[in-house]
Amino acid sequence: MEYVQQYLKEAVAIVRNLDQLQIQNIVDRLVTVRERSGRLFFIGVGGGAGNASHAVNDARKIADIESYTPTDNASELTARINDEGWETCYTDWLKASHLNSNDAIFVFSVGGGSEEERISMNLVHTLQFGKECGVMILGIVGRDGGFTAQIADACVVVPTVNLQTVTPHTESLQILLWHLIVSHPKLQRVPMKWEATANKFRVIV
Repeated sequence: MEYVQQYLKEAVAIVRNLDQLQIQNIVDRLVTVRERSGRLFFIGVGGGAGNASHAVNDARKIADIESYTPTDNASELTARINDEGWETCYTDWLKASHLNSNDAIFVFSVGGGSEEERISMNLVHTLQFGKECGVMILGIVGRDGGFTAQIADACVVVPTVNLQTVTPHTESLQILLWHLIVSHPKLQRVPMKWEATANKFRVIV
């Protein structure tokens, strides 16, 4: 029970210290992307890739934003890694998607990439290419945010409360924050199924 209590205590502390202005900034910028018929490209590795796939579903179905992630197509992704290399696989995929200044890149990452440390260089190259194309850069990252936080137009850095649980807390908060964003009244266009039957549930306050 001690670990359970500590973990949940850390989660509460993280939520209390989130930068709410940055969250709202992301919401407002996504509204802009939708208004100009731009597309939203989610980029992540590992747990971030799984969160990206989930976010594509929500952005399309709930917020009516055309969205994609390279990790949803294993055949193309592995072919690009095999033929062109890991560091440029996302960049080349975005080139084939004809990335343009109406679009946005949204990063889910723990470290956010580091050019100096040569960590997650596929993310670094992706964001450098995005800047060249004039796209909006958004993100939810952990630790100090790395390269993503340095160049993003709007980025939430999940506060570090325990160096031993940075990854699980960051990837969990990505899910929580993304659901906050997509259900925001400024973005949500389509009602969610279970909320439509809310009278059948008992609310615990």
